[in-house]
Amino acid sequence: MAQNRKAAIGFIFVTLLIDVTGFGVIIPVMPKLIQQLLGSSDISIASEYGGWLTFAYAFMQFICAPILGNLSDKYGRRPVLLFSLFGFGIDYLFLSFAPSIWWLFVGRIIAGITGASFTTASAYIADISTPENRAQNFGMIGAAFGVGFILGPMLGGLLGEYGARIPFFVAAGLALTNWLYGYFVLPESLDKEHRRAFEFRRANPFGSLAQLKKYPAVSGLIVSLVLVYIAAHAVQSNWSFANIEKFHWTPKMIGISLGLVGLLVGIVQGGLIRFINPALGNEKSVYVGLGLYALGLFLFAFATESWMMFVFLIPYCLGGIAGPALQSIISGHVPPNEQGELQGALTSLMSVTSIIGPPLMTTSFAYFTGPYKPFYFPGISFLIGAVLMLLSAILAYRALKGEKEQVAVAVNE
Repeated sequence: MAQNRKAAIGFIFVTLLIDVTGFGVIIPVMPKLIQQLLGSSDISIASEYGGWLTFAYAFMQFICAPILGNLSDKYGRRPVLLFSLFGFGIDYLFLSFAPSIWWLFVGRIIAGITGASFTTASAYIADISTPENRAQNFGMIGAAFGVGFILGPMLGGLLGEYGARIPFFVAAGLALTNWLYGYFVLPESLDKEHRRAFEFRRANPFGSLAQLKKYPAVSGLIVSLVLVYIAAHAVQSNWSFANIEKFHWTPKMIGISLGLVGLLVGIVQGGLIRFINPALGNEKSVYVGLGLYALGLFLFAFATESWMMFVFLIPYCLGGIAGPALQSIISGHVPPNEQGELQGALTSLMSVTSIIGPPLMTTSFAYFTGPYKPFYFPGISFLIGAVLMLLSAILAYRALKGEKEQVAVAVNE
């Protein structure tokens, strides 16, 4: 059984690795493609469109992720994961051939409808994990993300030198190859006896979020998670635009920087977390990780030299110990046959924040770098993110402290 679990983790790791590599390939050239389709060299305008493209993806994912999560609880993880991977391949083809900016929105909408690879992968990991290794196994998702972000952006940055659309063709090929790999290799993780009937009441996005109220610790951490997800978009949605504006980075430089992000995330979540998490415990890992996130974002905001952005990635990426610890705390309160529903609800929650975060961060950036700025401050989004991370740490502390007090009262009674 243990050997089968290790093999399954290896399968899901490779599947996510190829998936993230394909996603990472397009990031360094997305600003350039948006500028070409708009016929404008103004990076502040391009950033606003970039934010709304992410909004389109996130909105559709918010609607569809809980449906796919619940379908995976009924039919198994494998078919849902394969459907998601195929959808990403179609999305990248739309982006490759897009004749106008609106075709980019069509592609992003398709990706949002089918984009449940990480949702289903998280449920898959929960299926095959024990309470003792759950956090470490969730860390493998982060490791796949990290390694994929070493390969993807660096490859995209290099290919982008030959044309803004080339990386999108490569991404489509990777996604469809990943779909074939999963079809022939990926095993099912959810036994039939652990499956449950599909209920639309629990599959609609608002109903899925409402299910989180059944678990006190989960409900208490919802606001904290919302702030973390919004804060992360200071980097996820704005890294390329901010550094193009401030340091005149090329797609190649963006690719190299994101490759370093991937390397650091892979080291932290694929290696260091296996020592840090047992030493600190889940709760302290959350606090320390969120503090490091906040520090890294604050330093990004006030960096004055290009090389500083690379150095300041170290504390920021070390903050990655917080995510798997939070996932471990939350999933530990949910039975096996509801893990798909939980991960679908969390993905919906992430999608809600992705509806809010990208426009917030890119619009703030555009305002403070555009013609009507009160003062020039291209690091504004990073500063907003730092403040939100600190608030998240405070709220997480209050939520977990409240749960401990409730347990203590119950024991005394």
